[in-house]
Amino acid sequence: MTRNRKYVLAGVVVAIGVLTAAILLEVLATVLFALTVAYVLLPVHGWLTRRGLSEWTAAVVATLVGFLGSLAVFSPIVYTLYVRREELIAALEAVPETVTIGFAGESIAVESAEVQAWAVDQVQAIAVSFATAAPELAVKFALFVLLLFGILLKAEEAIRAAVAPVPHEYRDVVYALGLRIRETLYAIYVLQLATSVVTLLVGYPLFWLLGYEAPFTLALIAAILQFVPIIGPSLLVVPLALYEIAVVGDVLAGVLVGVLGVILIAWGPDVTVRPRLARRSARLPGSLYFVGFTGGLFTLGAIGIVVGPLIVAVFVEAVTLLADEVNDREIEVIEAEIDQVEELREDGEELEIGATEDSTAT
Repeated sequence: MTRNRKYVLAGVVVAIGVLTAAILLEVLATVLFALTVAYVLLPVHGWLTRRGLSEWTAAVVATLVGFLGSLAVFSPIVYTLYVRREELIAALEAVPETVTIGFAGESIAVESAEVQAWAVDQVQAIAVSFATAAPELAVKFALFVLLLFGILLKAEEAIRAAVAPVPHEYRDVVYALGLRIRETLYAIYVLQLATSVVTLLVGYPLFWLLGYEAPFTLALIAAILQFVPIIGPSLLVVPLALYEIAVVGDVLAGVLVGVLGVILIAWGPDVTVRPRLARRSARLPGSLYFVGFTGGLFTLGAIGIVVGPLIVAVFVEAVTLLADEVNDREIEVIEAEIDQVEELREDGEELEIGATEDSTAT
């Protein structure tokens, strides 16, 4: 196959891919989610095939792993916002319509009725949307499983086809970007999921010991918030502590919730889990991860939680490759100039030696 023919076929594939994405726009998020999960599960599929399983069986097992992992991620969200919605609404309605905050001998009354009503309406709307969209969600989940299996089964052929049109001198760039994508997805899925599980296991007994009526629901919310970079479960712990101090008036309970919550829930899982699993993490600063997370969420919706940080990580890798390329070129130029100077110096020394020998002979 000639190079021009490869480029033409690659262009045809890209054009048809854009058309397909436009037609399948309603399920595009499901397709992207399946692609990212499959990319993370490729090492699992390869490990299974090396252990003697057939390609088809390994794809089935890896798909089952992805299926169970997805259930572990989404089930707590559905359980909290739909099954336990009454407890969540009761907790929101327990907040007084007027909150009095005392500071330095002064009291400030803050009206919370509108915010409270808005939060209750949002929880009820989400629960209703879950119920009405249940058939559509079931179809999308089935589509996700089928796509995941198909991608894992034909992953090698797809990767070879994607890399084939790229000239050999540029394939190192493709491999570097692919490695960054895998590391980023590993950090998003594996690290965050493991951290969330530890948060749930630690948060439930902590909230139970502190005397909260719905400790499991609060622990689930804290586990879900672990997917929010930097601030994470602090979005739950800090308001709870402020509520105990400002509304209930129990300073000791507020301090206990704040200190123990930050140490054991917001900070502890990161310290204990991430160092053990960070060998293949994305090496992406938390600030850039947060920018990708929030930007992707606001622009693309739920799938932006994954796509946003992924795009930022790929962009950082591309900038790094460009900087390395420029620096290498500059180093090559400097080394070439140094070599020229050394050659000129050697030539000058040889001329001086020759002139000295001629004068001596004379």
